[in-house]
Amino acid sequence: MAPARKRLLTGSITFVAGLALWLFGSDEHVLVLTPSKLGVVLMIIGGAETLYGAYTSVRGRDATRG
Repeated sequence: MAPARKRLLTGSITFVAGLALWLFGSDEHVLVLTPSKLGVVLMIIGGAETLYGAYTSVRGRDATRG
């Protein structure tokens, strides 16, 4: 699988997992973590990774070489 597609896939999965935690985890509290706050962080990370994957797929191979 191409690196750009892999980033798009993992970023979107991370975003959806964060969205699920944010929507359905607001009533739960696990020791120090609140699932809804963790969901927001995962959505930010997943969104950034998805955007970077889209950027590298549009730019082509030049963006992945650094």
